[in-house]
Amino acid sequence: MSEQTLRVGMIGYAFMGAAHSQGWRNAPRFFDLPRRIELTAVAGRNAEAVTAAAEQYGFAATETDWRALIERDDIDLVDICTPGNLHAEIALAALRSGKHVLCEKPLANTVEEAEEMAAAAREAAARGVFAMCGYSYRRTPALAYAKQLIDEGRIGTIRHVRGQYLQDWLHDADAPMTWRLDRTASGSGALGDIGAHLIDTTQWLTGQSISGVSALLETFVTSRPLAGERSGLGGHGDTSEGAPRGEVTVDDAALFTARFDGGAVGSFEASRFALGHKNAFRVEVNGTDGSVAFDFEDNNVLQFFDGRDPAGQQGFRRILVTEPEHPYVAAWWPPGHGIGYEHGFTHQVVDLVTALAEHRQPTPSFDDALQVQRVLAAVETSAGDASAWTGV
Repeated sequence: MSEQTLRVGMIGYAFMGAAHSQGWRNAPRFFDLPRRIELTAVAGRNAEAVTAAAEQYGFAATETDWRALIERDDIDLVDICTPGNLHAEIALAALRSGKHVLCEKPLANTVEEAEEMAAAAREAAARGVFAMCGYSYRRTPALAYAKQLIDEGRIGTIRHVRGQYLQDWLHDADAPMTWRLDRTASGSGALGDIGAHLIDTTQWLTGQSISGVSALLETFVTSRPLAGERSGLGGHGDTSEGAPRGEVTVDDAALFTARFDGGAVGSFEASRFALGHKNAFRVEVNGTDGSVAFDFEDNNVLQFFDGRDPAGQQGFRRILVTEPEHPYVAAWWPPGHGIGYEHGFTHQVVDLVTALAEHRQPTPSFDDALQVQRVLAAVETSAGDASAWTGV
């Protein structure tokens, strides 16, 4: 492995492949990285499509078998952007081959897979080979600043945590079938796709782990047209009337309450049926001395309530997180010139490459992602327990 160049091989090239590629390209152009980035190869099953992706994203070569990419001697890091059912097999093979790994979230489709991956990552770390899971919202400057305020004790002892992740791209009952609606590929629906972000972000913000849950899962539309599927998020596309329909085997919405091991309580909601919300990733943390609140649909802003202000002056303070003093922001634009969704992936690359150059574990680690996987499993177990439901 070159000490001066990090040679990246990416597996998968759709929505997340595009986002990750943008991060790899932009990080060295705006940040002073300790390693040079080389986009060496991208892998996908369709030769024509992966060739087009390589040209668009800037990769030098292609493979149509992910195993061939891992076997290449000119790859230092494997970036996994596939559906969840492939994460474990690819990550384990890459770590055994001495490659660093960046794996999209959620880490796996089952706790058992995630445990095997985390164990392999711990063993690899002892050899100087590291693995990280891609929970990119941690790298949003406003949330990173909220983390600073919480760690500094500005909101005191944490009492309440609430999280919502609301989208609406599946509200149409005739939107086409996609792998995200097939449990064998995705592992779960709104719960794992977007709810996992809430779990990771709130545990990271608070420094507390979720220790128990009470949950409800709901599937509103149980079948969808097989024709007209489009790539990317798997949302709307052209469908033909009377097209055959496939069975939806995941949840459309997930709701649960939670206890944290530090004494806080939480409430969570994830839905891809919340009409009018495109990417409303919302987090609020209330403490004994203050509160922080964030909504990704206003992603350059953090709301901060300081309970120590005089009673007549209290209220949520709107902080525009675009100053050079704020996390990550100094590398970008003048104050007030906001940044967007894609920047989180650039910051992810910056943190990952810096950690690798310093021969230390990047975060979130596979162990961190395993904890999220355990919460996802606990939610499904709770939701499946009919005896826990009390009628009125």
